[in-house]
Amino acid sequence: MHPATASQQISGPALLAEGISKAFVSGQQRTQVLDDLTLGIEAGELTLISGPSGCGKRTLLAILSGLQKVDSGRVHALGSELGQLDPRALERFRLQHTGFVFQGFNLFPALSAFEQVELPLNHMGLSRDEARRRARLSLEEVGLAHRMRLRPSELSGGEKQRVAIARALAKEPELLFADEPTSALDAANGQMIIDILHRIAHTHGTTVLCVSHDPRLVVHADRVLAMEDGRILSDRRTHASVTQSKEIPS
Repeated sequence: MHPATASQQISGPALLAEGISKAFVSGQQRTQVLDDLTLGIEAGELTLISGPSGCGKRTLLAILSGLQKVDSGRVHALGSELGQLDPRALERFRLQHTGFVFQGFNLFPALSAFEQVELPLNHMGLSRDEARRRARLSLEEVGLAHRMRLRPSELSGGEKQRVAIARALAKEPELLFADEPTSALDAANGQMIIDILHRIAHTHGTTVLCVSHDPRLVVHADRVLAMEDGRILSDRRTHASVTQSKEIPS
């Protein structure tokens, strides 16, 4: 696996949101989810967004990953302004530069773990040999080399999530987005997933942005953003021996 390079070649944050706002309308009711939010996410770190249900954290993750558009403001990812990309260019950007890990694993029942990981690589223009090499190395990295021929029905919940992480990792993304990656797992498997995400950020130089309620992630994250009512209430950076906290004024 090669460390991420594109995010290291740009100056400034790997992800930058400038004055973004987002609202959802249902009938005559309008709900403001994000309100004039500005945020930068640095490369090579595991950043956690936490907060109560409905605070806007999952909407923020979707916007920063290019899955949703903002009503106002700008989003830059690896130096590209996502709002200026047409749908095809945005899809190509996500394919080449981003990986996703979802709460529900999103695995195909009929495919083996190896085939799950190999499948998206075939859409990236890689040779078959390179795709197979990456798939094998990614499964080895998450500790599933001995389980790669098994289908989802033969894997535990923790193993399924590790397959999902390997699938994202095999793309060698600069940006990795994780939505509640430990919520469906027991304590031991949840801790294993947290350790893997932390290692990906620090070993590969990948920008890992995670939305989670899991308090264990607070301890392992390099940076913790607490959200409420569509705003960032606190921004806490944690290092091995130094913890810095910054409260966001109301």
